[in-house]
Amino acid sequence: MEEYIKKSLDEWKEEISELLFEIDKEYEQVMKDLKVYSYKYNITKQVVQSTVNEEIIGKIRELYHQPFEEQYHELKKTVVELEEKRKVFQMFVDKIDKVKEKEEVRTEVQ
Repeated sequence: MEEYIKKSLDEWKEEISELLFEIDKEYEQVMKDLKVYSYKYNITKQVVQSTVNEEIIGKIRELYHQPFEEQYHELKKTVVELEEKRKVFQMFVDKIDKVKEKEEVRTEVQ
């Protein structure tokens, strides 16, 4: 493989790898937040189920349960989006490596 092509592909792979690293960091943070909101959502759900006073149940749902549920579902959606991004950018890295391997084998054969 010609050196300038190899260098260009390496630089591109490095750029994409940096994007992947940032996506991974965001993913880890979202997963932590998701865990927190999962606990909050489930705790409020259990408290509501154990409470008989409809007025208190309404307040709990309004103040905690609904906001936690909304945040929980929003974070789950974000996780799916980040997983898709990871998959797509990892494909770039894999394809770059594959092209480099093919070219190296082809160059060795010649």
